[in-house]
Amino acid sequence: MHWILDALGSAFFVRALLGGALVAVTCGVVGTWVVIRGMAFLGEAIGHGMLPGVAIATLVGVPPVVGGAVSAITMSALISTLQRRGKLSYDTSIGLLFVAMLATGVIIVSHSGSFATDATALLFGDVLAISAASVWLLAGVAVATCAIAYACHRAFVALAFDPRVASSLGYRPRRAQATLVGLVALAVVASAQAVGTLLVVALLLGPAVAAQPWRTGIPARMVLAACLGAAAVVTGLAISWLAGSAAGSTIAATSIAVAALSHLARTARRASPSAAPALAQSTH
Repeated sequence: MHWILDALGSAFFVRALLGGALVAVTCGVVGTWVVIRGMAFLGEAIGHGMLPGVAIATLVGVPPVVGGAVSAITMSALISTLQRRGKLSYDTSIGLLFVAMLATGVIIVSHSGSFATDATALLFGDVLAISAASVWLLAGVAVATCAIAYACHRAFVALAFDPRVASSLGYRPRRAQATLVGLVALAVVASAQAVGTLLVVALLLGPAVAAQPWRTGIPARMVLAACLGAAAVVTGLAISWLAGSAAGSTIAATSIAVAALSHLARTARRASPSAAPALAQSTH
Protein backbone atom coordinates (compact mmCIF):
# COMPACT_ATOMS: atom_id res chain seq x y z
CA MET A 1 0.00 0.00 0.00
CA HIS A 2 3.02 2.26 -0.45
CA TRP A 3 1.20 4.00 -3.31
CA ILE A 4 -1.12 5.63 -0.77
CA LEU A 5 1.82 7.28 0.97
CA ASP A 6 3.26 8.30 -2.39
CA ALA A 7 -0.04 9.85 -3.47
CA LEU A 8 -0.67 11.67 -0.18
CA GLY A 9 2.91 12.88 -0.25
CA SER A 10 2.19 14.75 -3.47
CA ALA A 11 0.82 18.22 -2.88
CA PHE A 12 -1.11 18.25 -6.16
CA PHE A 13 -2.86 14.99 -5.25
CA VAL A 14 -3.91 16.33 -1.83
CA ARG A 15 -5.24 19.49 -3.46
CA ALA A 16 -7.15 17.30 -5.93
CA LEU A 17 -8.71 15.38 -3.03
CA LEU A 18 -9.74 18.55 -1.20
CA GLY A 19 -11.00 20.30 -4.32
CA GLY A 20 -12.85 17.23 -5.54
CA ALA A 21 -14.49 16.73 -2.15
CA LEU A 22 -15.67 20.35 -2.12
CA VAL A 23 -17.07 19.94 -5.62
CA ALA A 24 -18.86 16.80 -4.39
CA VAL A 25 -20.51 18.83 -1.63
CA THR A 26 -21.72 21.46 -4.09
CA CYS A 27 -22.96 18.86 -6.56
CA GLY A 28 -24.54 16.77 -3.79
CA VAL A 29 -26.69 19.70 -2.67
CA VAL A 30 -27.60 20.96 -6.13
CA GLY A 31 -27.83 17.49 -7.66
CA THR A 32 -30.49 16.48 -5.15
CA TRP A 33 -32.76 19.20 -6.48
CA VAL A 34 -31.78 18.37 -10.06
CA VAL A 35 -33.01 14.80 -9.53
CA ILE A 36 -36.16 15.86 -7.66
CA ARG A 37 -37.12 18.44 -10.30
CA GLY A 38 -35.98 16.40 -13.30
CA MET A 39 -33.49 19.04 -14.40
CA ALA A 40 -30.74 16.76 -15.71
CA PHE A 41 -31.08 18.18 -19.22
CA LEU A 42 -30.48 21.68 -17.82
CA GLY A 43 -27.17 20.66 -16.25
CA GLU A 44 -26.04 19.02 -19.49
CA ALA A 45 -27.14 22.03 -21.54
CA ILE A 46 -25.33 24.55 -19.33
CA GLY A 47 -22.21 22.40 -19.42
CA HIS A 48 -22.20 22.42 -23.23
CA GLY A 49 -23.39 26.03 -23.30
CA MET A 50 -20.13 27.11 -21.67
CA LEU A 51 -18.23 26.34 -24.88
CA PRO A 52 -18.64 29.80 -26.51
CA GLY A 53 -17.33 31.55 -23.40
CA VAL A 54 -14.45 29.09 -23.11
CA ALA A 55 -13.52 29.57 -26.78
CA ILE A 56 -13.68 33.38 -26.67
CA ALA A 57 -11.72 33.53 -23.40
CA THR A 58 -9.03 31.29 -24.87
CA LEU A 59 -8.71 33.47 -27.97
CA VAL A 60 -8.42 36.75 -26.04
CA GLY A 61 -6.13 35.34 -23.35
CA VAL A 62 -8.61 35.36 -20.45
CA PRO A 63 -8.78 32.35 -18.08
CA PRO A 64 -11.23 29.89 -19.71
CA VAL A 65 -13.14 29.38 -16.46
CA VAL A 66 -14.04 33.09 -16.49
CA GLY A 67 -15.41 32.87 -20.02
CA GLY A 68 -17.23 29.66 -19.15
CA ALA A 69 -18.82 31.29 -16.11
CA VAL A 70 -20.02 34.28 -18.16
CA SER A 71 -21.44 31.93 -20.79
CA ALA A 72 -23.22 29.82 -18.14
CA ILE A 73 -24.70 32.90 -16.46
CA THR A 74 -25.85 34.24 -19.84
CA MET A 75 -27.52 30.96 -20.72
CA SER A 76 -29.23 30.76 -17.32
CA ALA A 77 -30.57 34.30 -17.72
CA LEU A 78 -31.83 33.55 -21.23
CA ILE A 79 -33.61 30.40 -20.03
CA SER A 80 -35.38 32.39 -17.31
CA THR A 81 -36.28 35.13 -19.80
CA LEU A 82 -37.75 32.72 -22.34
CA GLN A 83 -39.79 31.04 -19.65
CA ARG A 84 -41.07 34.32 -18.28
CA ARG A 85 -41.91 36.09 -21.52
CA GLY A 86 -42.22 33.37 -24.12
CA LYS A 87 -44.73 30.64 -24.73
CA LEU A 88 -42.18 27.86 -25.08
CA SER A 89 -42.02 24.94 -22.69
CA TYR A 90 -39.12 24.61 -20.25
CA ASP A 91 -37.33 21.80 -22.07
CA THR A 92 -37.90 23.40 -25.47
CA SER A 93 -36.31 26.65 -24.29
CA ILE A 94 -33.31 24.75 -22.92
CA GLY A 95 -32.99 22.68 -26.09
CA LEU A 96 -32.98 25.71 -28.39
CA LEU A 97 -30.43 27.60 -26.28
CA PHE A 98 -28.32 24.48 -25.86
CA VAL A 99 -28.01 23.99 -29.63
CA ALA A 100 -27.48 27.71 -30.26
CA MET A 101 -24.70 28.03 -27.67
CA LEU A 102 -22.99 24.81 -28.74
CA ALA A 103 -23.13 25.77 -32.42
CA THR A 104 -21.73 29.21 -31.64
CA GLY A 105 -18.88 27.67 -29.70
CA VAL A 106 -18.02 25.25 -32.50
CA ILE A 107 -18.05 28.12 -35.05
CA ILE A 108 -15.67 30.15 -32.89
CA VAL A 109 -13.37 27.18 -32.40
CA SER A 110 -13.38 26.36 -36.13
CA HIS A 111 -12.19 29.89 -36.94
CA SER A 112 -9.53 29.93 -34.26
CA GLY A 113 -7.31 27.44 -36.10
CA SER A 114 -6.53 25.54 -32.89
CA PHE A 115 -8.10 24.61 -29.61
CA ALA A 116 -5.91 25.57 -26.66
CA THR A 117 -4.90 22.97 -24.10
CA ASP A 118 -6.35 24.90 -21.17
CA ALA A 119 -9.74 25.09 -22.90
CA THR A 120 -9.65 21.35 -23.50
CA ALA A 121 -8.84 20.83 -19.83
CA LEU A 122 -11.93 22.83 -18.89
CA LEU A 123 -14.10 20.68 -21.15
CA PHE A 124 -12.71 17.35 -19.98
CA GLY A 125 -11.39 18.24 -16.53
CA ASP A 126 -7.96 18.49 -14.93
CA VAL A 127 -8.55 17.88 -11.24
CA LEU A 128 -4.83 17.25 -10.64
CA ALA A 129 -4.11 20.85 -11.65
CA ILE A 130 -6.27 22.41 -8.91
CA SER A 131 -4.29 25.13 -7.13
CA ALA A 132 -4.43 26.19 -3.49
CA ALA A 133 -6.34 29.32 -4.52
CA SER A 134 -8.86 27.15 -6.38
CA VAL A 135 -9.40 25.04 -3.25
CA TRP A 136 -10.33 28.16 -1.28
CA LEU A 137 -12.59 29.30 -4.12
CA LEU A 138 -14.33 25.91 -4.19
CA ALA A 139 -14.75 26.09 -0.42
CA GLY A 140 -16.47 29.46 -0.81
CA VAL A 141 -18.72 28.08 -3.56
CA ALA A 142 -19.68 25.10 -1.39
CA VAL A 143 -20.54 27.36 1.57
CA ALA A 144 -22.53 29.73 -0.67
CA THR A 145 -24.41 26.83 -2.25
CA CYS A 146 -25.35 25.36 1.12
CA ALA A 147 -26.42 28.79 2.42
CA ILE A 148 -28.63 29.50 -0.61
CA ALA A 149 -30.13 26.00 -0.51
CA TYR A 150 -30.92 26.44 3.19
CA ALA A 151 -32.42 29.91 2.75
CA CYS A 152 -34.55 28.86 -0.24
CA HIS A 153 -35.43 25.35 0.98
CA ARG A 154 -39.12 26.03 1.63
CA ALA A 155 -39.52 27.90 -1.65
CA PHE A 156 -37.88 25.04 -3.56
CA VAL A 157 -40.10 22.47 -1.83
CA ALA A 158 -43.23 24.47 -2.59
CA LEU A 159 -42.10 24.93 -6.20
CA ALA A 160 -41.51 21.19 -6.57
CA PHE A 161 -44.95 20.43 -5.16
CA ASP A 162 -46.98 22.95 -7.15
CA PRO A 163 -46.01 26.40 -8.48
CA ARG A 164 -49.51 27.67 -7.70
CA VAL A 165 -49.14 26.60 -4.08
CA ALA A 166 -45.74 28.30 -3.96
CA SER A 167 -47.30 31.49 -5.29
CA SER A 168 -50.16 31.38 -2.78
CA LEU A 169 -47.63 30.99 0.02
CA GLY A 170 -45.76 34.07 -1.17
CA TYR A 171 -42.62 32.30 -2.38
CA ARG A 172 -42.56 33.78 -5.93
CA PRO A 173 -42.09 30.61 -8.01
CA ARG A 174 -40.41 32.39 -10.91
CA ARG A 175 -37.75 33.80 -8.63
CA ALA A 176 -37.31 30.42 -6.94
CA GLN A 177 -36.95 28.74 -10.34
CA ALA A 178 -34.40 31.33 -11.46
CA THR A 179 -32.44 30.81 -8.24
CA LEU A 180 -32.44 27.06 -8.76
CA VAL A 181 -31.24 27.47 -12.35
CA GLY A 182 -28.50 29.76 -11.03
CA LEU A 183 -27.43 27.11 -8.51
CA VAL A 184 -27.17 24.54 -11.29
CA ALA A 185 -25.01 26.95 -13.30
CA LEU A 186 -22.84 27.60 -10.23
CA ALA A 187 -22.36 23.87 -9.69
CA VAL A 188 -21.44 23.33 -13.33
CA VAL A 189 -18.88 26.15 -13.31
CA ALA A 190 -17.41 25.00 -9.98
CA SER A 191 -17.10 21.42 -11.23
CA ALA A 192 -15.50 22.38 -14.52
CA GLN A 193 -11.90 21.93 -13.41
CA ALA A 194 -12.57 18.70 -11.54
CA VAL A 195 -14.41 16.66 -14.17
CA GLY A 196 -14.92 19.11 -17.02
CA THR A 197 -18.10 20.63 -18.34
CA LEU A 198 -18.82 17.62 -20.54
CA LEU A 199 -18.80 15.22 -17.58
CA VAL A 200 -20.22 17.42 -14.84
CA VAL A 201 -23.65 15.78 -15.06
CA ALA A 202 -22.08 12.60 -13.68
CA LEU A 203 -21.26 14.33 -10.38
CA LEU A 204 -24.60 16.14 -10.35
CA LEU A 205 -26.67 13.01 -10.93
CA GLY A 206 -24.65 10.00 -9.78
CA PRO A 207 -24.39 10.67 -6.01
CA ALA A 208 -27.89 12.19 -5.84
CA VAL A 209 -29.41 9.17 -7.59
CA ALA A 210 -27.40 6.86 -5.33
CA ALA A 211 -28.75 8.59 -2.21
CA GLN A 212 -32.37 8.62 -3.36
CA PRO A 213 -33.34 5.03 -2.34
CA TRP A 214 -31.89 5.37 1.18
CA ARG A 215 -33.21 8.72 2.38
CA THR A 216 -36.65 10.31 2.02
CA GLY A 217 -35.93 13.67 3.65
CA ILE A 218 -34.35 16.19 1.30
CA PRO A 219 -31.66 17.52 3.72
CA ALA A 220 -30.63 13.98 4.67
CA ARG A 221 -30.49 13.03 1.01
CA MET A 222 -28.22 16.01 0.32
CA VAL A 223 -25.82 14.99 3.08
CA LEU A 224 -25.68 11.41 1.84
CA ALA A 225 -25.23 12.55 -1.76
CA ALA A 226 -22.34 14.79 -0.72
CA CYS A 227 -20.69 11.92 1.17
CA LEU A 228 -21.16 9.50 -1.73
CA GLY A 229 -19.81 12.10 -4.14
CA ALA A 230 -16.73 12.60 -1.98
CA ALA A 231 -16.26 8.82 -1.85
CA ALA A 232 -16.50 8.71 -5.65
CA VAL A 233 -13.86 11.42 -5.92
CA VAL A 234 -11.47 9.57 -3.59
CA THR A 235 -12.07 6.24 -5.34
CA GLY A 236 -11.78 7.76 -8.81
CA LEU A 237 -8.52 9.51 -7.97
CA ALA A 238 -7.10 6.31 -6.49
CA ILE A 239 -8.04 4.33 -9.60
CA SER A 240 -6.61 6.98 -11.92
CA TRP A 241 -3.39 7.06 -9.87
CA LEU A 242 -2.96 3.28 -10.14
CA ALA A 243 -4.23 2.79 -13.68
CA GLY A 244 -2.85 5.97 -15.20
CA SER A 245 -6.28 6.94 -16.54
CA ALA A 246 -7.73 10.43 -16.93
CA ALA A 247 -8.66 11.61 -13.44
CA GLY A 248 -11.80 13.59 -14.34
CA SER A 249 -13.27 10.85 -16.51
CA THR A 250 -12.48 8.22 -13.89
CA ILE A 251 -14.24 10.25 -11.20
CA ALA A 252 -17.27 10.68 -13.48
CA ALA A 253 -17.40 6.95 -14.24
CA THR A 254 -17.06 6.14 -10.54
CA SER A 255 -19.98 8.45 -9.73
CA ILE A 256 -22.21 6.58 -12.16
CA ALA A 257 -20.97 3.25 -10.77
CA VAL A 258 -21.90 4.39 -7.26
CA ALA A 259 -25.45 5.10 -8.44
CA ALA A 260 -25.70 1.67 -10.10
CA LEU A 261 -24.32 -0.14 -7.05
CA SER A 262 -26.67 1.75 -4.75
CA HIS A 263 -29.76 0.69 -6.66
CA LEU A 264 -28.51 -2.88 -6.99
CA ALA A 265 -27.98 -2.99 -3.23
CA ARG A 266 -31.45 -1.58 -2.64
CA THR A 267 -33.00 -4.16 -4.98
CA ALA A 268 -31.09 -6.99 -3.32
CA ARG A 269 -32.17 -5.80 0.11
CA ARG A 270 -35.82 -5.73 -0.87
CA ALA A 271 -35.56 -9.19 -2.41
CA SER A 272 -33.78 -10.75 0.58
CA PRO A 273 -35.83 -13.12 2.82
CA SER A 274 -35.08 -11.03 5.91
CA ALA A 275 -36.75 -8.03 4.29
CA ALA A 276 -39.99 -9.92 3.56
CA PRO A 277 -41.44 -9.75 7.12
CA ALA A 278 -40.71 -6.01 7.31
CA LEU A 279 -42.41 -5.43 3.98
CA ALA A 280 -45.39 -7.53 5.07
CA GLN A 281 -45.77 -5.53 8.27
CA SER A 282 -45.57 -2.25 6.42
CA THR A 283 -48.52 -3.22 4.24
CA HIS A 284 -50.82 -3.82 7.21
